[in-house]
Amino acid sequence: YGINLVDKELSCAPFNSPEGGDYFSAMKASANYAWANRQCIGSNASEALMKALGMSPKSAGFELLYDVAHNIAKIERHIFNGKKLDLIVHRKGATRAFPPGHNELTAEFKVTGQPVLIPGDMGRASYVMSGLEGSMNNTFGSTCHGAGRVMSRHQA
Repeated sequence: YGINLVDKELSCAPFNSPEGGDYFSAMKASANYAWANRQCIGSNASEALMKALGMSPKSAGFELLYDVAHNIAKIERHIFNGKKLDLIVHRKGATRAFPPGHNELTAEFKVTGQPVLIPGDMGRASYVMSGLEGSMNNTFGSTCHGAGRVMSRHQA
């Protein structure tokens, strides 16, 4: 496609190309699989905990508060160079962080903004944060979703 890449480790294809369409379809299928997997894990964990406590999940009041995908591309409307555009925002190593009042937030998070969970590692804190208004202009409403790595997966 004549795309000059700064880093040869990166790859890309136009969104409307056959390769771009195949990639986006595969990503959506993967996201659906991941969502179903998280539901199964949560259900199994809830059942095990309630069995150990001799209760039912319903009597304990368990309810999913928040579920979010990361490492995913989404079509979103953003302001870029003063224009409202539909953009493909690919968050690799990142997750959404929409600010309070954003039109895509559910009622539970309209006042606080979208929750962002940043897990620490052994000996370091984890954080619960939310998006700020400036994040929409600075990062298309994105933030990191982890503490980072000391070494690559390959090195580990």
